[in-house]
Amino acid sequence: MNSPSFDEIYMDLARNLSRKSHCVKAQVGAVLTKDTRIVSLGYNGPPAGTHNCDKEWPETGCPRDSKGSCSLALHAEQNAILYASKNNVAIEGCTLYVTLSPCLACARIIYTMGIKKVYYLASYADFKGLPSDEGVDFLRRFGVAVEQYTPSGVL
Repeated sequence: MNSPSFDEIYMDLARNLSRKSHCVKAQVGAVLTKDTRIVSLGYNGPPAGTHNCDKEWPETGCPRDSKGSCSLALHAEQNAILYASKNNVAIEGCTLYVTLSPCLACARIIYTMGIKKVYYLASYADFKGLPSDEGVDFLRRFGVAVEQYTPSGVL
């Protein structure tokens, strides 16, 4: 019997978490780990206690900000990091599994918090029609290991 790797388990969990998102545009999940333990979880969406976009604006999603992005949503990795931080969980040296590569703003947070490695499933640049993954480029430039995850088919 083939046992799945922790990478497979954590990315599969991130994929499942993405299904909790109320975003009309994209569903993204994130798992923050340290060694072989889960530190925090997150998925994209508005802050707790505000709106669920799929209920409030089912056809269009939440209003756009001046750059064309969601005006309410926190990204999945932001939610995972904020939850850990709010609960006084050490983040430095963690590994992040996320279903969409980090945008530049999230990459800055990931770097600042001392996360050492990021696995991502799909490209943010491809999703947004951008020429490059600026967040991935930023993280690599400053020494954070970033790897696009390729499912092995073991699960």
